[in-house]
Amino acid sequence: MRFTTNRLRAAAAAAVAVGMGAAALTALPATANAAANGLSVQYRTSASGASADQAEPWFKVRNTGTNSVSLQGVKLRYYFKADSANATYRFACSWAVKGCANITGTFGTLANPTATADRYLEIGFTSGAGSLAPGADTGDMQLRFYQSTWAPLNQSDDYSFGASQTSYADWSKVTAQLAGTTLWGQAPAGNDPTNPPTDPPTDPPTGGATLFDDFNYTSHTDPKISAHGWSVRSNSGGPGVSGATWAPENVTFSTVSGNSIMNLETSTAGTGASTEQTEILTESMKFKNGTYAARVKFNDAPKSGPDGDHLVQTFFTINDLKAPMADDYAEYDFEYLPNGGWGEPSNILYTTSWETYQADPWVAVNQHSESRQSYTGWHDLVLTIDNSSIKYYIDGRLFGTHDAAYLPERPMSINFNQWLIDFGGLTSSTPRAYDEQVDYVLHVKDQVLTPAQVASKVAAYRSAGTTFQDNVPAN
Repeated sequence: MRFTTNRLRAAAAAAVAVGMGAAALTALPATANAAANGLSVQYRTSASGASADQAEPWFKVRNTGTNSVSLQGVKLRYYFKADSANATYRFACSWAVKGCANITGTFGTLANPTATADRYLEIGFTSGAGSLAPGADTGDMQLRFYQSTWAPLNQSDDYSFGASQTSYADWSKVTAQLAGTTLWGQAPAGNDPTNPPTDPPTDPPTGGATLFDDFNYTSHTDPKISAHGWSVRSNSGGPGVSGATWAPENVTFSTVSGNSIMNLETSTAGTGASTEQTEILTESMKFKNGTYAARVKFNDAPKSGPDGDHLVQTFFTINDLKAPMADDYAEYDFEYLPNGGWGEPSNILYTTSWETYQADPWVAVNQHSESRQSYTGWHDLVLTIDNSSIKYYIDGRLFGTHDAAYLPERPMSINFNQWLIDFGGLTSSTPRAYDEQVDYVLHVKDQVLTPAQVASKVAAYRSAGTTFQDNVPAN
């Protein structure tokens, strides 16, 4: 983590996951509630061949009812036949009027396979996609998916694929649901679209070197913290306002409803000298590909005093920049700004993948996704890194996918910190303090877990009474 007032951020990337495409014509709403709620789906393809490198289903969703529709409650399903039993797929959004960062793609397995479908791609929306007024549509959603091996796809036997659909038209072989009720389309026989995605399975893979910490400590001086590989920061330096210090005593631990919680408090009275920031990080840089997860509580309001400072609440991985623009640098951030900052007027959440940077003059090479809304409260944060992409999930939903150009070349540490960009125009000298809380952290080396698999793995540790495990080898 670092800071500069000219911090640059590159364009956001598309999403990623696993699946493939299908066949059909015409379009009639399969089930429609009262006129108050109604949806229709238009489809076209820009890859119309029976065989293709990737399927390209493009959609528009229209609100045909009389009520406004929150897109966060809408799910589309595109049904297809997998090219082989073990085939895996990746989803991507090329461009969308609603913004690719606000569109998710998840793959599932049908309970009742047919000759033209045994999988489906489920398209969802984040809250950032907003709502549709009666009669409005989403505009273009230019989506695509492909085999993870980049082997050609056979689209000719796919239920939802329409080779002749090279311009938008209603399409009944894609289903649309609103809040769990099907309002459009017909699924393959015996496969009502009411079940959540099931591919990959939610049972976490066995084995895999793992770090798990429930942060079951007594204080920042608890000798187990160092023994478990953590360092509570006290040394000077950035990021943060000039003159700020890092206060290890403000990293505290408590038990809430029988569960241990770590709290990072950052405080100020409006000057650099009065500002105390907090950070905890692993002493070893031994974490690279695999899954990173944490449950974190962001807070919009200070625990005491006036509000308004530009604050950053984080969970991230990082290694050291050995020289300006060094190409073996890496950093992957969840950063929540409850009061805005970096030119943003109000709360915003960033996920950012860094390739490298130069401090003076400032040059940054990174890719980011963002959502301008409040994230106050507890959130499940998951980051996965494999040999092809970086994916960020928030509360089980894909938030952003970043490109292979930003993959790490060297291992990293795992960090949490809370710090001040500036005082946000707040001139008060009244002391104020802000909290960021952490429930647990998990890293599984070289394994990409779904958010559901992360939750299952954490639940297994807690069921067994395990508060700490680290068998990730040193590099």
